[in-house]
Amino acid sequence: MKITILATALTLWPFFASADVTISDGWARASILASRPAAAYLTLTSDQSDQLVAITTPIAGNVTIHAVETDNDGVSRMVEVVALDLPSGEPVTLAPGSMHLMLMGLSEKLEEGTDLPLILTFASGARMEVSVPVLGPGAMGPQE
Repeated sequence: MKITILATALTLWPFFASADVTISDGWARASILASRPAAAYLTLTSDQSDQLVAITTPIAGNVTIHAVETDNDGVSRMVEVVALDLPSGEPVTLAPGSMHLMLMGLSEKLEEGTDLPLILTFASGARMEVSVPVLGPGAMGPQE
């Protein structure tokens, strides 16, 4: 009986194991008004293939992932990404002018020098709480 349970547990383990995701270079840009959307950026690296499927924060009604697409005429527009693929071992970077988190319905403006709490949910079922610094309104990243 013990061998059967152990064998079953070892067989099912990959389905229940969640990826270990590392978050680095996280930051948000200060907003001018609470009535305007704000943006946040970070780099995610997962040790197993996974997807980022939801992001929340207590100070925004809605957080979405946006990518930038350019059409044949050279016109760029933002498009919502429903699930962000995280290939095993490959960093996925959200940065100005590229993919980013769009925070809409802010209950307060993002003030430089504060921290923005984020809750990330992955397809594997894992949840991760992080806090990223809010930089100035013209910032281009934490390395400045």
